[in-house]
Amino acid sequence: MPTMTMIQAINTALDEEMSRDERVLLLGEDVGKRGGVFLATEGLQQKYGPDRVMDSPLSEAAILGAAVGLAAHGMRPVAEIQFADYVFPGIDQLFSQAAKLRYRSGGQFTAPMVVRMPTGGGVKGGHHHSQSPEAHFAHTGGLKVVVVSTPYDTKGLLKAAIRNDDPVVFLEPKRLYRATREEVPGDDYLIPIGRAAIRREGADISLISYGGPMVETQKAAEEMAAAGIDPEVIDLRTVMPWDKETVLNSAAKTGRVLMISEAPRMASVASEVTATVSEELFDQLLAPPMRVTGFDIPYPLAQDKLYMPTVTRILNAAKKLLDY
Repeated sequence: MPTMTMIQAINTALDEEMSRDERVLLLGEDVGKRGGVFLATEGLQQKYGPDRVMDSPLSEAAILGAAVGLAAHGMRPVAEIQFADYVFPGIDQLFSQAAKLRYRSGGQFTAPMVVRMPTGGGVKGGHHHSQSPEAHFAHTGGLKVVVVSTPYDTKGLLKAAIRNDDPVVFLEPKRLYRATREEVPGDDYLIPIGRAAIRREGADISLISYGGPMVETQKAAEEMAAAGIDPEVIDLRTVMPWDKETVLNSAAKTGRVLMISEAPRMASVASEVTATVSEELFDQLLAPPMRVTGFDIPYPLAQDKLYMPTVTRILNAAKKLLDY
């Protein structure tokens, strides 16, 4: 079985789906000859031609608007936004058109499109290249929102997103693109959208995260285990719809929930998860659910490391829960 980085898993998934289904095509800024700013689409224009791997104008509105039209007419476009921070000029096309098409047409039309975006911080990109905007998409009915953390999951979830009949926002933590390698099957496989992964089973505390901070979450879990604490680690993988069943089962088992995310704290995915746990399991909890998140400020450049959830911040919050 080959080993891959996340960026290689993305390229492989796109290649396999384009080979399998001629309706799949790619569009975005520099996705063609260059292969994208992070080289996720490297070599695909040479293989499939400029009619299926299309360099777009520098216009997110044009990219997403074209994707909506292509999807409504039977194609399966995969649109790349160079950085998630750049998506906002195309928000009307995504929120008002793609997300609403099935509903407003009474099911006569759908928008089977994927919008890939590098997301998150930790790369010293400053406030225009480091944001985590997943809550904006999760708030919008009609969109499915995936945030990956491993090469294996990336391939399986991207293929599932391309085959999905609704628009999927596919967020890729850029700091994980080439950070690790793992075995990724060379054959065809899908990971269901909306199903979390239990990365480590435990009994004392539930550590729940997704995307980039899964790295720090798992390191914190290792340190807890070395100290005699038995943490359970859950990777949401999809934040809309998120896997309530897996999270609530874990919370009921451990009685303590710590949610970790690098997105801002206010009105976040972390807020939704901890609020749901409180509503559903109030009498079974041993401590109030807590959050370790980013801050409600523009993403800083010089204080990049201070903004991110660190292992120390996670361990300090976990101690408060365990000592409650």
